[in-house]
Amino acid sequence: MFGLSIIDIIVIGLYFAVMISIGIWSMRKIKNQEDYFLAGRSFGKFIQTFANFGQGTSADTCVGVTTTTYSNGAAGIWSSLLYLFATPMYWMVAPWSRRLRLLTLGDFFIERYGSKRMAGVYAVIGSVGMMTMIAVGFSAMTKTVVALAPKQVSELSASELSEYNSAIELDELQSDNYQTLTPEQKSRLAELSQSRPQKIFSHINQNALMWLVSIIVMLYAVLGGLEAAFLTDTIQGIFIIILSLLLIPFGWLKINAVYGGSGFMDAMQTVHSQLPESFFEIFGSPNTIDFTWYYILALSIMGMINVVIQPNSIVVSGSAKSEYECRFGSVVGCFMKRFVTIFWGFFALMAIVLYHDKVHNPDFVWGYATLDLLGPLNLGLVGLMIACLMAALMSTADCLMITCSSLLTHNLYMPSIPGRSEKHYVFVGRIIGGLVVIGGALIATQFDSILQILKFMWEINVMVAASFWLGMKWRRATRKAAWASIVTTAVLFFVLPLIVPVLVPSLRTNDALLETTHPAPVVRTYTAHQMDVDVRMVEIEKWDRLNTAGMAETIRPVVLRVGDEFTRTYKLPVKSIFWTKGVKANGQKQRQGYGMLSLELLLIDKLGGNLSANPYALNETIRIATRTTVPFIVLVIVSFLTKRDDKKMLDRFFVKMKTRVSRDHDTDAREMQLSYANPDRFNDRKLFPNSDWEFDKWTREDAVGFTLSVVTVFVVIGFLMLLIGVGKI
Repeated sequence: MFGLSIIDIIVIGLYFAVMISIGIWSMRKIKNQEDYFLAGRSFGKFIQTFANFGQGTSADTCVGVTTTTYSNGAAGIWSSLLYLFATPMYWMVAPWSRRLRLLTLGDFFIERYGSKRMAGVYAVIGSVGMMTMIAVGFSAMTKTVVALAPKQVSELSASELSEYNSAIELDELQSDNYQTLTPEQKSRLAELSQSRPQKIFSHINQNALMWLVSIIVMLYAVLGGLEAAFLTDTIQGIFIIILSLLLIPFGWLKINAVYGGSGFMDAMQTVHSQLPESFFEIFGSPNTIDFTWYYILALSIMGMINVVIQPNSIVVSGSAKSEYECRFGSVVGCFMKRFVTIFWGFFALMAIVLYHDKVHNPDFVWGYATLDLLGPLNLGLVGLMIACLMAALMSTADCLMITCSSLLTHNLYMPSIPGRSEKHYVFVGRIIGGLVVIGGALIATQFDSILQILKFMWEINVMVAASFWLGMKWRRATRKAAWASIVTTAVLFFVLPLIVPVLVPSLRTNDALLETTHPAPVVRTYTAHQMDVDVRMVEIEKWDRLNTAGMAETIRPVVLRVGDEFTRTYKLPVKSIFWTKGVKANGQKQRQGYGMLSLELLLIDKLGGNLSANPYALNETIRIATRTTVPFIVLVIVSFLTKRDDKKMLDRFFVKMKTRVSRDHDTDAREMQLSYANPDRFNDRKLFPNSDWEFDKWTREDAVGFTLSVVTVFVVIGFLMLLIGVGKI
């Protein structure tokens, strides 16, 4: 049934039944909006840890890391490890969300700036972002699960077989040297590349699976609210860890069975002897040359700034019993993700050895490996893997759904229709939550690739980041300045780059805007491993065929043996400077820019920046740094040019942010009354007395936690280097 065994289907069915039961059980405890949206602020360290782990880990994460590592070697792990260096800051900023004592992050803009309209704008921006993140998870999960139930070639329909043959033809054309192709073959390659024929067909319909998972998420999360979401996150977090470790022992057993040996160390020695040395370069691999130290640093800073302003940050942190549980869960949960990320990349290296000649599309390697390694056991492990992938998605989708539901209910619906009962608003929140999940699924069906939408979502929060950060720590930040920062950033970085090419289509074919980078070739010297030898033999065979046909234009490659030193030249890809989706040939075979126009890079280039001479990583770093800093600069300048906001409003906000959260709700309420009665109550904690800056002196808890977090960053890097280096000859 669906290409799966009965036991696999039973495992999946039991998993779904447990999730729905949790939702029904949690539903009985909901009495008001705080119960539904924040679970009564009742969660301790254990639930908080897995909630944060679940929010940072979706189906696209494990599959994505495996894909990039399978394609690029160990350096591909950085595709998910970029936030590592920002993690210690979570120890400092996570308690902010708890001290706000608010239902949504939109309420922050009401309390700090006195603007319900700003809260409404944030609700829209944040909800679009959360729905897109749900869509990304749906897309990654369904594509991978579909690959777990593939049809055999003999089972394909006539149309599927025709598309399958076209995909095989495309693989063959892409594997050949482009310069040696005939004009007809080049034309055929261009045609097939544009149509992107599919090679894997499944017994499972991707859209049907997407809607099934949507219904499951809606049933338990819409019914049970955040408590159901976080309880299932805990269960699903355990499943995700199982997912991360499940394939590794079966992978090394298969390697030993194919190549000889016994035990883990023999398997890892085989991995090192088979794969090229470049596949074990963690930093600066020629395959991922764009991941320079300065690019990683820029991404880490941007990630640290933007993650805090994501709407789900207050949902996760705000549900904690106190701020210690909040910061503990945030940091430990994130570090858990960093460690399992390493295991995903580690397995991908094993998969290269096993499947480099069988799986040419890295997106399918996880599904292929699952069928190959776990399917023959017939123990329901394939069903467990499918459940794990669905768990990874649902552990993210459920909380994002509750986040959007609370934002739209509290900051849009309630201001428009005030004065209704708590029961009414909870009911509306459930309806909005269901619509959010449906919206995420609809978005997922509109895209074939998730890369560009991920990049867009990653940057969208720059519109509101400055107003949040400076609003939190600088009294001088004004409402008018916050509006100026939000509007300026939205117009410069999102609206104009999108609509200017629409209004002036000729810009897409303007020669000056089609400029690309001109990367110099990268030459590296390595010691030959078995895969290097195999690749060289293929190169020699191709050369011999060309020479026989009288078409060889180079010297015959030298035979390579294991242990020989050889040099390899990497021709890095040419990339567009100004267009987010690159420069490609259009239907008239004319070069054309696609995507949005990077106006900031265009301005820098016109001012004499000469960006074509820079590496692509440097241009991307400049773009990221510009988008990160401009909103702050605008807010600071306009703040000094405008009148200060109401002092009483600011006093109430900042004294609240200095009042630690008590575990007991009544005690916390009494502490807040004392703080409101005396706004100067905690001024002795200010790091810069008699200034507009509201930085607090570090406590012992602050210092110890931050220091341990920094040490853990180096532990993660050391663990990565140790695991990748195991078995090195």
